[in-house]
Amino acid sequence: MIEPSDLLHTLGGIARGTHLQQFGATRAQLAVAARTGTISRIRQGVYALSTADPKVVAAAAHGGALTCADALRAHGVWVLPQVDPIVHVWVGRSGRRHPHTPCECISHHSPGTAGLGLAPVAAALIHAYRCLDQEAFFEAYESAWNQRLLSAPDRKRIRREFPKSAHWLLDLARPDAESGLESILRLRLHLLGIRLDCQVVIGGVGRVDFVAERRVIIEVDGRRNHDGPEMRHKDLTRDAAASRLGFETLRFDYAMIIHDWDAVVRAVMSAVARARR
Repeated sequence: MIEPSDLLHTLGGIARGTHLQQFGATRAQLAVAARTGTISRIRQGVYALSTADPKVVAAAAHGGALTCADALRAHGVWVLPQVDPIVHVWVGRSGRRHPHTPCECISHHSPGTAGLGLAPVAAALIHAYRCLDQEAFFEAYESAWNQRLLSAPDRKRIRREFPKSAHWLLDLARPDAESGLESILRLRLHLLGIRLDCQVVIGGVGRVDFVAERRVIIEVDGRRNHDGPEMRHKDLTRDAAASRLGFETLRFDYAMIIHDWDAVVRAVMSAVARARR
């Protein structure tokens, strides 16, 4: 006999009772498991393990699936770190809110039928656009696309549900952005009128993140790919090779892009001005 807790573990930690019954769990078993504490009854017909994500549980109590930035992070999409105690819930097109305590949830109504657990990536991005700023949405969208979490139909759906005034963000997005920092830098420089060639292969140097004005290399040094003396030596060797070819290389890390953007702008603008001369 399969225990309800084992079924829930297989199903991601939360499920409707009707779904559990499809796999052999009876109503009597669910009642006993809830009474003994091996599973929790979130609301009528919805059960979860005690180890389930509290925000996923709150979303289920509210009547839908966790969405927006929290869902994107759970799917592995890069979203800037931030603390948001609010639970964002996708309730489908016409889903209703279920009373629960405490409730500071935000309901998101959009086409489709909301299940439990995490909203799909495309739906979470649509909701994130409503709640986050354009920059945060843009880097999450490029991250999802780069990780192949967005299909062509997903991208069409997002465009269809977006206001036309936001289509330029989708048009600017690329599938080859390898980090959220790259996305943020490219968007910000685009808004300043700086055009960047992306993921450029330079003979004798290798592939670089960006090139501006055909002579300015811009590299975004994320911690994962640039830490340690060996990687530092490799970067310096590439920079020296680029210099021999007439390139100027600028490197920016997380702290500069997020916390000292003015310094980044001054460096890029100066280098671009030199290249134009």
